[in-house]
Amino acid sequence: MIDFVDEPARRTPVLAETQVLVVGGGSAGAAAAIAAARNGADVMLVERSGSLGGLATSGLIILLLTLDDGDGHQVIGGLCQEVVDRLSARRAAFFPAKDTWGSADERLVEDARRWGLVWGSGPHRVRYSVAYDPEEFRFALNQLCESSKVRLQFHSWACEALRDGERIRGVTFQSKSGRFAILADIVIDTTGDGDIIAAAGVPFELEKVLPWLWFRMGGVKDVDTAIAEGGWFFKTIGGDQVLLPWGATDRVIRKIDATDPRDLTLAEIECRKKVMEAVDQLRRDVPQFKDAHLCDIATQLGITESRRMIGEYILTREDMDKPLPDTIAITGHWTKYRALYWIPYRSLLAKEYINLMAAGRCISVDHRTHHATKEIPACMATGEAAGTAAALAASTGATLKQIDVAALQRRLRSLGAILDAS
Repeated sequence: MIDFVDEPARRTPVLAETQVLVVGGGSAGAAAAIAAARNGADVMLVERSGSLGGLATSGLIILLLTLDDGDGHQVIGGLCQEVVDRLSARRAAFFPAKDTWGSADERLVEDARRWGLVWGSGPHRVRYSVAYDPEEFRFALNQLCESSKVRLQFHSWACEALRDGERIRGVTFQSKSGRFAILADIVIDTTGDGDIIAAAGVPFELEKVLPWLWFRMGGVKDVDTAIAEGGWFFKTIGGDQVLLPWGATDRVIRKIDATDPRDLTLAEIECRKKVMEAVDQLRRDVPQFKDAHLCDIATQLGITESRRMIGEYILTREDMDKPLPDTIAITGHWTKYRALYWIPYRSLLAKEYINLMAAGRCISVDHRTHHATKEIPACMATGEAAGTAAALAASTGATLKQIDVAALQRRLRSLGAILDAS
């Protein structure tokens, strides 16, 4: 077997130059690009698929868990709240009324649980979490990118970081039309898997995970009764539909490395096989599903963790409930009550470069803290902070490590971000 082949040297055409390049169009990447553009920067957002949202849309993980502290107080606002407002205005979201947040009323808690908005061990209370329609979420991100004049580029896979000493000059990409480069003053890695971080030689930790594949079924009769009788599925936007999280391949195989295409291929095949087995079982054994149909299966595996950057600061479990001076976002924990993390700006910064940062689930945190910071609301909050910081650096000529963090915090607060817990 031949181990290597030599490729000829090539000249890569430059497709564009920009102030801020955001790589990855999931919830964190969209938030970063929108925030940077709204704050005056020229921004390009490059995404490997054909749409925005990532797991929040294509992954059918259509639950925002959570925007509160588990005790009735909202801790994530800003762009995430703006998207919720847009969804709500189009009747595309469900969430508990504000005056019930933190309530221990068993009836209210059970209603929220049936929508997939209560997780973990009790005693439970009502959380400010949101169930929503994925196409409406995608539409909201499209509108926000368009109105803020983000330059979008779909169907382009990131390849290599162009290193130049302590700077990243840009990133190369591969598409059906060939290889190209985008040059940028600042690069934000929102790929989820830390692809740019890894390509730039930044140290990271890597976890193997259980893959999930969510799906929806329609034509379910009396959804509430089916759930009450012990079904592990949730009410969702759309009448007689239910949302079903299915996982994981370890029931038949093992955990996977989500950066290994061989493992990902295995997970895609096995998870889809198990989804169809689950559909057949529900139709056979649950009366309410007798005439139900499969609406859709997520087109993106529910990968919750892979690479985590080792950045300027690693946020750990010991930092829980500890305010930090350079906080740029606060998040609760979707399975715990009264558990807060103040996410510092330093956890977004790569130590090795002055113009490279991360947002979303590949930021610099430890494995246990990651369970809180990986959720969609927290990813949007760190994305918004990263984009705002990038725009501030671009406008002042400062590096990411030189910007006035107090000025960044003031700007985030003015845009609705919550940096102070009640």
